[in-house]
Amino acid sequence: MAESRYYTEEGLQKLKEELDYLTRVERRKISEAIAEARDKGDLSENAEYDAAKEAQGMLEMKIAKLQDIIGNARIIDESKMDSSKVLILSKVKIKNLKNGAIMEYTLVPEKEADLKSNKLSVNSPIAKGLLGKSVGDVVEIAVPAGNIQFEIVEISR
Repeated sequence: MAESRYYTEEGLQKLKEELDYLTRVERRKISEAIAEARDKGDLSENAEYDAAKEAQGMLEMKIAKLQDIIGNARIIDESKMDSSKVLILSKVKIKNLKNGAIMEYTLVPEKEADLKSNKLSVNSPIAKGLLGKSVGDVVEIAVPAGNIQFEIVEISR
């Protein structure tokens, strides 16, 4: 049995769009490649045919995996979450006590993490150190550069 994974509505929609693209566009491309290779004659020594069939198998495996993920996905309901503590989908403003730098991150499920958009995976060391804490709490987090103390300045949704 597959395990349930939690996604934001936006993250689940991206998965559905990817699945739709793979089933509508990529499947057709591979079918055309197989047909084209088949038209070239003897299939026993046709490398193009073998490559196209292998690509088809890989695509079908990816489609099946995405269907399984989407089928077991659960949407996170933000309305039922405590906004006084750092939880998944919290937007957290933290202050580095060593250099005074203020950073803002949104804690998201691992598959939706994107550092360029300040979306931090809940499985990252910083997020793990922040989870369950409240505004004003000071946490010491082990990062590759050493231990750093952060103060939670603000929590929002």
